[in-house]
Amino acid sequence: MRLPEQAPSFRDMLRDHGLVQDLPRILGAGIGPLVEGRYIHWDSLRHRTRPADLSHRQWWLGIAFAREPTLRSIGLVASDGRQFRYSLPDPVLELLHWIDQHAAGELVVSETIKEPGDRQRYLVNSLIEEAITSSQLEGASATRPVAKEMLRTGRPPRDRGERMILNNYRAMTELRTLSTKPLSSDVVLDLHRILTEGTLANPDAAGRLQRPDEARIHVAAGDGTVTHVPPPAVELPGRLDAMCRFANGEGPGFMHPVVRAVLLHLWLGYDHPFEDGNGRTARALFYREMLAQRYWLFEYVSISRLLLKAPAEYARSFLYTETDNFDATYFLLYQLRILRRAIEELQAYLVHKMEELRETLSLLHRTDLNHRQVALLTNALRHGQAVYTIRSHAQSHRVTRQSARTDLADLARRGLLERGVVGRRFDYYPASDIRARLAAGAARRA
Repeated sequence: MRLPEQAPSFRDMLRDHGLVQDLPRILGAGIGPLVEGRYIHWDSLRHRTRPADLSHRQWWLGIAFAREPTLRSIGLVASDGRQFRYSLPDPVLELLHWIDQHAAGELVVSETIKEPGDRQRYLVNSLIEEAITSSQLEGASATRPVAKEMLRTGRPPRDRGERMILNNYRAMTELRTLSTKPLSSDVVLDLHRILTEGTLANPDAAGRLQRPDEARIHVAAGDGTVTHVPPPAVELPGRLDAMCRFANGEGPGFMHPVVRAVLLHLWLGYDHPFEDGNGRTARALFYREMLAQRYWLFEYVSISRLLLKAPAEYARSFLYTETDNFDATYFLLYQLRILRRAIEELQAYLVHKMEELRETLSLLHRTDLNHRQVALLTNALRHGQAVYTIRSHAQSHRVTRQSARTDLADLARRGLLERGVVGRRFDYYPASDIRARLAAGAARRA
């Protein structure tokens, strides 16, 4: 992986006598913090066509002058003592406003996902999706269908990748509870333990920080290039306490809650305090913070799936921050764009599901089926080879096994499902002519 070129430091440029002599001309050029509406990094700027009569360094100094007064400290200190800072240029403000409109408050969830049964089902689907893709980002090799089958049927994981996914699912289900209490070191360590138990080469490393007597973990790209050297292990307890104080809002001034959640993700990613599982823990902390700030739609949003599609861009957002004097605006902008895309995809998914549901309901007009049975039949119409078990049905809708058993037995009695026996387990399959049976039933009722 090619590392971005280190951006010239604002302070170093001010020590350059030649640049300082040109300051009146540079400032007179009316340069702002953005280039064509983008918060651009030096590594990209140096390849662009520069303004007339300005060198690339002079252009960069003009941009740095425009950005410097807007940068705010977040309390995270780099290994060399410099402060992480961020700014709120127009693209950030626009994205924050959009996310507030589409993801904040109980009302949004109520209007988007109206039926309680639908909410439970979509929540389970989202938890499963995030558990799988967050683990795949960290190297889990289990395929999505196999992982979904494991989570829905409740079978034990067969390998480390499946165990990572199961752990991630368990951690995600805990976040609603964890979001109701202040963040503490114990909460972070417990979350890491849940995420990594049974998956580490050193089992003792689950749920604890790296120790000074251990080889410090480094971050490397797929080709072995070291992309990040975290702070020394001796600093980790103090850094974790500082991160928790930041998450709990113990600092001067107001910070937008979505900004805080994204920067919390960055903070743990930079400190990299654990032997393994840092990325999964950082993303889980982001979700916890969003739920704590009442962005309830994020119970149903998966960001890791989008990060997995372009892992190099995810890594580059970290690297741009580190190579431009720890300006976290690059990471903030990237994550906010991911959040917007994730919400838009969820909205499109819900529209599609509502269309499917309307089709099923037209075939089930005036029936006494419950919402769980309607959901299963909607799925069965699309997936004629699907297999349903008491355990998977109970897991999908978070109901007791007895409720699931009653649902499936009733659908089998109506001839909509067929039942088979596998060992001591009943498996249920869509009837081969399920659509015709539903249509015939609808005609009779009409």
